[in-house]
Amino acid sequence: MNGLIDAVWVAVCGSLVFFMQPGFQMVESGLTREKNSINVAIKNLTDIGISLFVYWLFGFGLMFGLSKGGIIGITHFLPGGLKNISFDLCNFLFFEAMFCSTSATIVSGAVAERMKYSSYILSTIIISAVIYPVFGHWAWNGIQPSCIADSAGWLNKIGFVDFAGSTVVHSVGGYVGLAGIIILGARKGRFTTDKTTGKTESREIQGCNIPMTVAGVFILWFGWLGFNGGSDLAFTSRVPQILMNTCISSATGMLSSLFLGWAVTRLPNVNFVINGTLAGLVAITAGCHCVTPGAAAIIGIIGGIVMLAATNILEKLKLDDAVGAIPVHLAAGIWGTLAVGIFGQKEQLGTDPIFGSQFIAQLIGVVTCGIWAFGIAFIALYILNKIKPLRVSSADEDSGLNVAEHGASTEIFDLYDRMTEQARTGDLSIRLKEEPFTEIGQISSLYNKVMDKLESTSMEIESLSAFMKDIKYGMFILDDEWNILPQYSAITPKLLNCPNPEKYNFLLLMARTLSRDKTMLLKDYLERLYNPEFKESVIEKMNPIQSLDANVRSSRVDSQGRNIVVHKALNFEFKRLYNRNHTKIINIVVSIQMS
Repeated sequence: MNGLIDAVWVAVCGSLVFFMQPGFQMVESGLTREKNSINVAIKNLTDIGISLFVYWLFGFGLMFGLSKGGIIGITHFLPGGLKNISFDLCNFLFFEAMFCSTSATIVSGAVAERMKYSSYILSTIIISAVIYPVFGHWAWNGIQPSCIADSAGWLNKIGFVDFAGSTVVHSVGGYVGLAGIIILGARKGRFTTDKTTGKTESREIQGCNIPMTVAGVFILWFGWLGFNGGSDLAFTSRVPQILMNTCISSATGMLSSLFLGWAVTRLPNVNFVINGTLAGLVAITAGCHCVTPGAAAIIGIIGGIVMLAATNILEKLKLDDAVGAIPVHLAAGIWGTLAVGIFGQKEQLGTDPIFGSQFIAQLIGVVTCGIWAFGIAFIALYILNKIKPLRVSSADEDSGLNVAEHGASTEIFDLYDRMTEQARTGDLSIRLKEEPFTEIGQISSLYNKVMDKLESTSMEIESLSAFMKDIKYGMFILDDEWNILPQYSAITPKLLNCPNPEKYNFLLLMARTLSRDKTMLLKDYLERLYNPEFKESVIEKMNPIQSLDANVRSSRVDSQGRNIVVHKALNFEFKRLYNRNHTKIINIVVSIQMS
């Protein structure tokens, strides 16, 4: 009966680990941009399918088959095949396959928004077929039921302990992600260099749906109870404390990253809360079975701090991890694994570690994982990148991977696409599609109303320009600082003896030909023109340049090809333009006639 209860417990916990996959998808989708949301979702679905299939084919055999010198498994490939497999083997295979999928999906978040879908498929195959099962054999072969194999991997033999996979699962995924972001490079705009100072600054790329990310963290926390609680492979007396340690570490990881980050940045950064929670979960995963709740609290606190430090280091190195997967899974995973050598209780560990030191055994395992996982991933991805670039093109990155990689559009992309087309062509008649029951549709509706008004105004300006071009006398407009606006009649520059009137202030321009006294009179007159208290009929008679003698270049030329200057009398008239409410004078129209 106890055996059946244990089997049910492991199956339920395996199902909880499977349920972590939508949690990862929600976290990654929320922390990245809307234009890549479909790509993120399909990657997370794809990697669990690929990893499960590859792990069943030969990953499980490499990891838990009969050990060849503690290096690699040589049995249990394609378990079952065309025949049924034993109850215990099937249950254990199901549980362990979920762990392989978890390790593979960690990579997705790190390389998000710039890796080709085909490239990501290759990276998932590499980690599921080689990197994860081989290191898993070294560390975990020997923990499985005796009906499967009775030999152990070499790290297991020297006393290395990683109960539920801080290193085996999380650090392995983190190292592959680190190799990926080094080869791919940062997303466009993530790091900018000032051309003047040469200083590089980082720019945070805001996610599109933080509430969904937080919901994903809740799902991951819940799933983690199966992740850690099922790793005893039975419903033992240690399970309740394993679950309690898991929750305590997650809580303290969240709190330490929240308040330390708050003290440094002066803001309760949402990402610090999210990743601090996950860092606490990752950190306790290696030793949740062998530490006290008090030690679990300390492990979580330091896990949050380690995550913050790793985030800062990545920024200084200009390495772009889209969701913080490396600080959470790699850095906190390393710390959690080493913490077993510091806080682990000997009676719970039950090991005979190398050199009599559990910490040395843990350190050897951590270093080995780095050399193996990062080394193989970097070499493999580097070669693949030389054969065919792993990264999408610059144009595809701009448009988003939803469209570029899958031909799938979203409302926000349609909005962006139409606005880009409008900016490119200058066509003010382009309108956005209106969906009244969505936020984007409401934005589109408001945008269309603005464009209606702008197009109408543009037509008015075009009409004014055509009118200005055809009239036979001088006409121009002054703003409230007496500057000449660009809309003026064709003959205006000739009458003002100025080739580019729009570059001048009207008063200063007239001061070149008027006496000082008359210039002051014109200044007073202009001030009164812009004062609504003075009626236009009253100040009309005060116009100091109503009739002004001036030398004007005619269209006739002399024998040397120069325009003949003739003496003319110019009549200046000023008309006010009011706003719609007729409460404020906004412009003055000046017309000039020759006599």
